[in-house]
Amino acid sequence: MDDIAFIALGSNVGDRRQHLADARRRIAAIDRVAVIAVSKIEETDPLGQMAQDRYLNQMVAVRTSLSPPELLVALHEIEREGGRVRTTRWAPRSIDLDIVRYAHTTWDSSDLQVPHKEIDNRDFWQRELAELAEVLI
Repeated sequence: MDDIAFIALGSNVGDRRQHLADARRRIAAIDRVAVIAVSKIEETDPLGQMAQDRYLNQMVAVRTSLSPPELLVALHEIEREGGRVRTTRWAPRSIDLDIVRYAHTTWDSSDLQVPHKEIDNRDFWQRELAELAEVLI
C-alpha cells in the first residue's frame, strides 16, 4: 500500500545547493518512490555544539510503497554516493537525509523511529511540513 513519506534534506559542506539538487534527483530515482512535493530551501544554524557552517535545509514529500526501513536503506546509499561519511555525531556533512514522518505509518526500532524523535524540536521541519501540507491538501 502506498503512503506519503516526508524526507528532510540538509547540507553544510561544499556546494550545498548542488548537494540538495543531487539528493532530490536520486530520491526521485528510487524504485517505488515518486516525489510529489518539494519545500523551499532555507538556511539554518547547525545543531549541536560543534563549530561549523550553516545548513541549507529542504523537505520533500514522496509517495512510496517502501517501508520505513527500506526507504532508510535507499537514503543511506544516497548519502554515501553524495560523499557522506558517518563519523562524529553532529559533524559537518555534504548531505544528510532523514525520514521525518510518514502520513499513515509509524515505526519504532533501535535503528529508526517514525515519526522522527526530534520532529517537535526542529522548527525548520515544522515550517517545511506546513508548507508541504498546503501543497498536498
